[in-house]
Amino acid sequence: MPKDDLNNAKPWYVYILLCADNTYYTGITVDLNSRLEAHKSGIGAKYTRAHGAKEIVFFEEHKNQKEAATREAEIKKLSRKEKVNLVKLSSFKSH
Repeated sequence: MPKDDLNNAKPWYVYILLCADNTYYTGITVDLNSRLEAHKSGIGAKYTRAHGAKEIVFFEEHKNQKEAATREAEIKKLSRKEKVNLVKLSSFKSH
């Protein structure tokens, strides 16, 4: 890949989505808004189709898919309490 393409690469995001039943779903994407709409419309993950997607309550930006996927795996291993604390400590506030 040419150097210019690397500099213009879109960042990847790891996110936590609050579901209608108050559970969390963690995933990765290059476009938070489109991914949220996909979850809400029922074409996102199987989990969110069953539990209903409400809003993104946390996200982090990463420079590539590999880093985002690694962080996603770390977050998925957290307990519910640890995820709640992560969301509370984040500076992200949904609209």
